[in-house]
Amino acid sequence: MIRFGPAGIPLSCKGRTLRDGIADVHHLGLAALEAQFIKVNPLQRVALDEEVGKRPRELVQQLAIAVGASTLEAAEPTLASLTSPIKKRETVTTLTTSLAKDYADLETTRALARSLDVELTLHAPYYVDFFGSAEARVRSTRQIQWAGVLAEGLGARFLVTHLGFYGPDSREESFDQMARIVGDLARWLATYTRGSTRLAIEPSGHPDVFGSRPEILALSRKVRGVVPVLNVPHIVARERLMLEKAEDYAPLVEEFRSASGGRLYLNFSGVEYFGPGVMRLTPVKRGTVRFDPLAELLTERDYDATVISSSPLLEHDAMSMKLLYERALTRRWMRLHAPPPAARGAARVPAPAKPAPKHPFRRPRARPARSRRRTAKAKARPRPRRPSHEAGHGRSG
Repeated sequence: MIRFGPAGIPLSCKGRTLRDGIADVHHLGLAALEAQFIKVNPLQRVALDEEVGKRPRELVQQLAIAVGASTLEAAEPTLASLTSPIKKRETVTTLTTSLAKDYADLETTRALARSLDVELTLHAPYYVDFFGSAEARVRSTRQIQWAGVLAEGLGARFLVTHLGFYGPDSREESFDQMARIVGDLARWLATYTRGSTRLAIEPSGHPDVFGSRPEILALSRKVRGVVPVLNVPHIVARERLMLEKAEDYAPLVEEFRSASGGRLYLNFSGVEYFGPGVMRLTPVKRGTVRFDPLAELLTERDYDATVISSSPLLEHDAMSMKLLYERALTRRWMRLHAPPPAARGAARVPAPAKPAPKHPFRRPRARPARSRRRTAKAKARPRPRRPSHEAGHGRSG
């Protein structure tokens, strides 16, 4: 099954909540939505007296993500701390986000997405830095973990994230260190979500940012539970690829499909690049890459894929890509079910002659039937002659 959807709440959506976006996506005929968890606003406070004895997930109008930690860097979410009763004078870390107000709100949004058959994924904050300093590494780790709490509450299939810049050492050493960091995140996510949400790593279009195509594919093979994201505009901008035919897309799609275990998660938009690391996302029709060849490739096999529109037009390009895919699917169906061609030398059967068209406005008159005997008597009857005086009238003697 191929699902299409935007990366964020649709632009045409009147409401700006996530539930409004899910309903709008369904009404537009789409079936996927990548929610954007961009701003992280954590707050720490001492547990109130009326909150003592309650579980963190039972708090109203509050989204608790950690209990017991005295600093934000140490506020690691765990199932044990979020499912146990709050004790007196414990430190509670809450999160303020536009996606949900509390866990009941997350559950309502999750039920709505399931009832409308809209697949949800969540994108973690874009700015992460695992090699800058120890504090920056812990803070980046916590941000991805806090996004994992929201992803589990929403029932998201994937938690998508970038990995930030390279370290001061060589690329090989940076890859080894990043593999250990990603391995810890993947194990934490598998434990917290009980395997329902997987970590998806997105490639980068900038050459100084970790996430080339070989690195992402090698990371997904080395670390269990990691899924590579096929971000076409980022890979095209980084490698300067020319994707004009379905054959050009085939090796790229097969690499990511095999590395992800058969499930393909794909981001697409137009792209314009001007120099190393200088690029911008554009609408699909204005970019240097075309979706038509990729649509033909997706119809050739029974792919299980989710196509997310990351262009500035969001749902408009998502619907446009879905239309191009449906047209390619129709052409394939017509090729498979076309009638066989006629054999050479076979005698052609002449087409039946069409009757002459009748005048549409004239109606033939119905003549009365006459008997032959009456007609014969009428012919034998002599004609009356004119009198002689009438014949000579007007002549002089």
